[in-house]
Amino acid sequence: MNTDNNIDKYRRQFLASATAVAGLAIAPGVILNQVAHAKPLDQPASSKNRWGMLIDVNKCATGCDDCVKACNTENGITGMGRPTTDPQWIRKVKLTDKQTGYVQSLPFMCQHCETPPCVDVCPTGASMKREDGIVLVDKHICIGCRYCMMACPYKARSFVHEPLTDQIYPRGKGTVESCTMCVQRIDDPNGPRDPACVEACNASGHKAMWFGDLKDPESEISKRLKQYGGVQIRADLELNTGVRYQNLD
Repeated sequence: MNTDNNIDKYRRQFLASATAVAGLAIAPGVILNQVAHAKPLDQPASSKNRWGMLIDVNKCATGCDDCVKACNTENGITGMGRPTTDPQWIRKVKLTDKQTGYVQSLPFMCQHCETPPCVDVCPTGASMKREDGIVLVDKHICIGCRYCMMACPYKARSFVHEPLTDQIYPRGKGTVESCTMCVQRIDDPNGPRDPACVEACNASGHKAMWFGDLKDPESEISKRLKQYGGVQIRADLELNTGVRYQNLD
């Protein structure tokens, strides 16, 4: 059986019925539960929560990539040694002040916008935002057009160029993907758990990352934002990102 031909056939069939499928995108929580994680189908994501991350740049060690390694292990992301084309759900970025030479290092991933441009331009509804603010890609209906990659102002999405084997969670050649905030952990039947990157950062002793419910004033992330503040990358775009940074000069 030629799997690639079957995938192409499916995509052609899907495009022929795109109007019907687009109607399904009005229930993102339910659709994504069918695709990506273990939450029961009768328990869609709730707008009562807004999951987010807070990253203290001063605590992020230059040269440390524990968060990247943890993400790759958790989500089964492997590369072919091609830095420009291998999937990257999270990457370390170095910022250098050209005048002073001051260097900052920070982890960078999908910013999980409240009004995500990737969702706006997706012709199939594959790019969607859950009711709890998590932005995901439904691999079953992504046609690989990469419009979302062009629309993302953060260059936070990757295209899968190579065939994949031994997948932990749904992924596929010819589709787009990005950070999911480890949605499988958020939807754990025993209650939300920290994403792998946050867990690894804490385990390493840096403790530069926090995860939690931005709508809960009693959550640690909300308390820290209230006390110390936090900034968005490209706040001028007014996307209201779910990822915030502290001490970013």
